[in-house]
Amino acid sequence: MTDDTAGEFDPATALDLSDRVAVVTGGTRGIGRAIALGLANAGADVVPTSRTAADVDDAVAAVESRGVDSLACPTDVTDTDDVTALMATVRAELGGPDVVVNNAGVNPDGALGPPEATTEDAEEFVLDVNLRGALRCARAAAESLHASDGGSLINVASVGGVVGLPRQHPYVASKHGLVGATRSMALDWAPEVRVNAVAPGYVLTDLTADIEGNERLVESIRDRTPLGRFADPAEVAGPVVFLASDAASYVTGACLAVDGGWTAR
Repeated sequence: MTDDTAGEFDPATALDLSDRVAVVTGGTRGIGRAIALGLANAGADVVPTSRTAADVDDAVAAVESRGVDSLACPTDVTDTDDVTALMATVRAELGGPDVVVNNAGVNPDGALGPPEATTEDAEEFVLDVNLRGALRCARAAAESLHASDGGSLINVASVGGVVGLPRQHPYVASKHGLVGATRSMALDWAPEVRVNAVAPGYVLTDLTADIEGNERLVESIRDRTPLGRFADPAEVAGPVVFLASDAASYVTGACLAVDGGWTAR
């Protein structure tokens, strides 16, 4: 780019999402809720979804308190009809979506342990939510994303989508698949829609609450993480807002590590 054609980066406008409508799956708690509120703080109308109606109502109220619009649409990402209805309702009531964040994810006890100790049902459930759920949402939102001026799909993967993690192969398989799907969809949907992923490390959420009482494990995670701590959910929201915005207008097919340096070793 020459000096004559170079643009000037203005963060006030590049990070402004006030003309966007966003859907965040798994958007009522933890990382998903932080993402939903981050997008709302950037000006987007945001629809945070999960399976539990009470959690959805609470998240919608939090989003609307930021002065933007929202909708209460409880959704099970393993149910194709639910996902189709979600995207149709958002399109009819708010327009869009222009941004879809696939954050819904699980890692149940039955999927933890060595391969011979995990159950087939748990493996299937993890893959159905974490990987197929994201693909269902992508299919259901495809028309709206392509019609948008700057459509963006963001998949919330994990460090487990980049490296191996012991005793959780179904989760790792689902997140590796999600990273691969991100790169493939980015090729299929360019240039109209950008498709990216974020790969968080260990984040302080309900999902990590069980390990916080295990001092040995917590210390090993901190030692393994160059920044020496767990992340706050808001520290994942920032990169997602960036990827959703015009500040990332030349970014597609990327998997952005948000892991305190975990995967740099």
